[in-house]
Amino acid sequence: MHVITHRNSFKYFILLIILTFTFSCNKKKEKINSAAVFRYNEHKNIGSLDPAFSKDIADIWATNQLFNGLVQMDENLNVYPCIAKRWDISEDALNYSFVIRNDVYFHKDVLFGKDSTRTVTAYDFEYSLNRLLDKQIASPGSWVLGKVEKFKAINDTVFQITLKQPFPAFLGLLTMKYCSVVPKEIVEHYGSEFRSHPIGTGPFKFKRWEENIKLVFRKNEAYFEKDDKGNALPYLEAVSVTFLPDKQSEFLQFAQGNIDFVSGLDASYKDEILTADGKLRTLYENDVNMIRGAYLNTEYLAFYLDSNVSEIQSELIRKAVNYGFDRKKMMIYLRNGVGIPAHGGFIPKGLPGYKDSIGFTYQPEKAKQLISQFKKETGNKNPKIAITTTGNYLSFCEYIQRELQKIGLSVTIDVIPAATLKDAKANGKLDMFRASWVADYPDAENYLSLFYSKNFAPNGPNYAHFKDKQFDLLYEEAFTITDTKKREQLYTKMDSLIMQKAPVVVMFYDEVIRFTRKNVSGLGINPINLLELKKVKKH
Repeated sequence: MHVITHRNSFKYFILLIILTFTFSCNKKKEKINSAAVFRYNEHKNIGSLDPAFSKDIADIWATNQLFNGLVQMDENLNVYPCIAKRWDISEDALNYSFVIRNDVYFHKDVLFGKDSTRTVTAYDFEYSLNRLLDKQIASPGSWVLGKVEKFKAINDTVFQITLKQPFPAFLGLLTMKYCSVVPKEIVEHYGSEFRSHPIGTGPFKFKRWEENIKLVFRKNEAYFEKDDKGNALPYLEAVSVTFLPDKQSEFLQFAQGNIDFVSGLDASYKDEILTADGKLRTLYENDVNMIRGAYLNTEYLAFYLDSNVSEIQSELIRKAVNYGFDRKKMMIYLRNGVGIPAHGGFIPKGLPGYKDSIGFTYQPEKAKQLISQFKKETGNKNPKIAITTTGNYLSFCEYIQRELQKIGLSVTIDVIPAATLKDAKANGKLDMFRASWVADYPDAENYLSLFYSKNFAPNGPNYAHFKDKQFDLLYEEAFTITDTKKREQLYTKMDSLIMQKAPVVVMFYDEVIRFTRKNVSGLGINPINLLELKKVKKH
């Protein structure tokens, strides 16, 4: 328990006067420095600033500014050092030894007189990962350590992790915000309120949070990373987040110059800012920069292979659906060209293992032949399928419906709420449904796990109930291969095998699209859509 003595009270009183005086004196200075404040809106709100609960992209973007882990990821998905300056992996790929930097400090917290500025040690990582596993904490990120046998701090500078079995994607998992380091004394001081009093080691430190109104971070003057020229990071003085609840209002604020950045392409403004072929409209060319790149998100339709509907069980019909619509036209009409038509497999473009020639192209005549063959073999003169979707993706399903009816396949569409669809697809209640898969970690194994027979939903992500002995053997073999190139070749082979059986209809691979004001530089883009602000400048 933190006890405040009379002497301490007097010290806090003096400190409060000094802080108030400093704040008053610096008001003018802060006004001048507002040019170095990066402003963005978070329409989904933020649930927690505790990295152990960084499940949603909104929370991840915020905690990424405040916290660091052992390792981090560059824009090409390569893992490189962070608080661990280097690491060694044993020959059997089970033991990982991380050497911790000695110049990383936790932010200072003076709100309750707790001065937490101290050096991070390996013991802090031992505490932080144990906290992730604590059932009382109930972190949604505990699964990240599912393949870990044990971990411990050997001393202040060496941290060891032992796996239950080789898992080549493990370093990628450790880049997730769940694995951030937190200070034990501060977490225990605040308890569950650590969510709104976060203390980390990141490029920015927490200033204030009026929930659903405004969130402010300030520059961490003691941050340990430098740029290529040896200059201290971050460049910005502060980050300011607002919480306007809808994308249209957010875009209006951006157009008026009140925020510096918007992410994604919402139907409410896509035609306002982009032409049909995905270029900036003339009105915005002088004030706005657009950045586009591959995003690790596969949008698809899935067939439930344990269905008793003969059309769903038929490889002929499943392939006819895949051949029966023009993905390129769909992206132009419905997404202003933003998104990559899926002519490869389930592994999205931007991830090692992707190959653009193993999937399906638009071949309506071939689709008609497959349907004719199905009719001949089964005697079913009027084959039909039903697609279940949410309202957000109705336009995609209606486009596919119109195209498939041209080739002789009747299609009905059922629209249900997202929560209902999620439950129904997990429990095998839908014959065919729309879904998407965003990478939890940047390794193709994450996508291929949806087709491993031991991962049948509801106990795993294999919603299609796809089962293939050869695929299972290759999937298990991939865990034993540490050579990156060989593993990528195996991933491509597995993806090709999936496409041959057609348990899914891959529609498109999403793209990250970002719009910034012209005075913003260094924002960049990455396939996991992480918001990285430490190298951003405003001019």
